[in-house]
Amino acid sequence: MLSWLISTSVRLRVVVLALCVVLLVVGSRSIRRAPLDVFPEFAPPIIEVQTEAPGLSTEEVESLVTVPIENALNGLPGVKTVRSKSVLGLSQVVLILAEGVDPLRVRQMVQERVAFETPRLPTVARPPVILQLLSTTSRVMKIGVWSKTLTQQELTEVVMWTVRPRLMSVPGVANVAVWGQRDKQFQILVDPDRLRANGITLDQVTRAGADAVALDTGGFVDTPNQRLAVRHRAGVKTADDLGRTVLEFRGGAPVRLGDVTDVTLGTPPPIGDAIINDQPGLLLIVEKQPGSNTLELTRGVEAARPSTTSPTPSWSGADWWSSSSSPSCSTGGPPSSASPPSRCRSSPRCWCSRTAGRR
Repeated sequence: MLSWLISTSVRLRVVVLALCVVLLVVGSRSIRRAPLDVFPEFAPPIIEVQTEAPGLSTEEVESLVTVPIENALNGLPGVKTVRSKSVLGLSQVVLILAEGVDPLRVRQMVQERVAFETPRLPTVARPPVILQLLSTTSRVMKIGVWSKTLTQQELTEVVMWTVRPRLMSVPGVANVAVWGQRDKQFQILVDPDRLRANGITLDQVTRAGADAVALDTGGFVDTPNQRLAVRHRAGVKTADDLGRTVLEFRGGAPVRLGDVTDVTLGTPPPIGDAIINDQPGLLLIVEKQPGSNTLELTRGVEAARPSTTSPTPSWSGADWWSSSSSPSCSTGGPPSSASPPSRCRSSPRCWCSRTAGRR
């Protein structure tokens, strides 16, 4: 057999040479279009369902939230293993799929069963959320952002309204998780002694605060030739506006919300923090979809980031720096084994690097 193969190749050397040329051309074109990734999809696909239940203990989350959702998802076709985890105020149910199963089809069935079980959950529990499908090495890039001129709230506003939407628009990005964010929130700080002295109940304060920021329709007005919509414009734009909300009238004089409480602009209780270059900042974790080209995704993320010379006023006080040579991203600044280039040593604001691991 081997002798025949050699003799035939020598006799038909022109045909063999032509086949080699065709193979080289086809192979070079295929390599250019081949998807690149750090690792192949070595782990089975998973579907994760998370449910927030603020105020519930771990035991209550387990018995009232996790167990009902887990029982509803048991028996789905294509599901190999069901795992769950309950912590303070959060339920997590993970479905490990069998090999060769279409995750999108199973995800649709999970959504149907979760929607059927949602009305039976406690009223304090928020609607369950099915997380995005991620690749095995989901974390493509970690981005650290900090600023010397912007506050944590202002930096959060810039990231959530400018940076994150641009990163999410890159093809192949499944999610951009933000750590250390500080969302703006109107807060009504109640002092029981002040309420008691003014004869105001906590229910009055709660109802007045909710009515002041409620968004409602105003109906419509019909004219002989058209129908005009009535727009309800909320009068609360600042904390002082909310403090001028009237609770009740006494002797013709209004008792306002700011007279019996302290109305401020604060942030919700933080869940996590991010320390970038030894000061508070934001950490953005870019996760990719299964089957995405890591090289094209990384180039798209780097192209989507705001430029240091961007004319956008809101981004003028913050910046980031990315590096393709560093293996990880530290919330305490760049790794000790690597140092930023000379242009970043004087005033580094961000640290960004690619990572191959999921954890």
